[in-house]
Amino acid sequence: MTYDVIGDVHGCLPELVQLFEELGYNWSDGLPLHPDGRVPVFVGDITDRGPDSLGCIRLVYRLVYEQNALYVPGNHCNKLYRFFLGNPVQEKHGLETTAAEYRNLPGKEQQVVKKKFLQLYEEAPLHLILQDTGAVVAHAGIKEEDIGRQSRRIETFILYGDITGEKLPDGRPVRRDWAQDYKGSRWIVYGHTPVKTPRFVNKTVNIDTGCVFGGKLTAFRLPEEEVVSVSSSMPYIEEKFRYD
Repeated sequence: MTYDVIGDVHGCLPELVQLFEELGYNWSDGLPLHPDGRVPVFVGDITDRGPDSLGCIRLVYRLVYEQNALYVPGNHCNKLYRFFLGNPVQEKHGLETTAAEYRNLPGKEQQVVKKKFLQLYEEAPLHLILQDTGAVVAHAGIKEEDIGRQSRRIETFILYGDITGEKLPDGRPVRRDWAQDYKGSRWIVYGHTPVKTPRFVNKTVNIDTGCVFGGKLTAFRLPEEEVVSVSSSMPYIEEKFRYD
């Protein structure tokens, strides 16, 4: 199998469409299909902050259930899931944009998009081991010894990263740079923390290149180990990027 692992989309549907075209996909019946049968893989956080989160849900849902695409959830996906369940969540840090889109829909359309996302989230694995390549896809990363395992601790790490429990002055959690300690031989492909360019550390790569903050939307191709990116149409916000 050959894969195109796509970083955090965050509602940037136009850039996602452009990225598929850059990757050589052809559009048929509203879906991108690669002539060589490549498999799109979404690393989570398909919604929030960007202009068309619901459009991203609809597209990713169809790709997963009508074609062969794969998806793992991110922390924003988890929060939206809890929102759709009716649990008390704070509508901030991007959720407010998705919630506003949702409330602007007619009632029947609300139920359709909610049902699609709930199914997408509930049936998704927390992390993936990609056939033929052995690469692992996890939203914020995963420790080598936790690959293939499940626990509440592992779920927290995958969704939020190696958090310490402390907060930065702007409210963001303090995270350890877990990739520096990774010694494994297979790729771990992740996102979650915006970086200006794909960040390669040991055999890990962070492909959240901050599309929603004016950076790029990036795919990491396997087994080729190639990067393909498209530029964002969103305003550039320098302080949102963690590394140079």
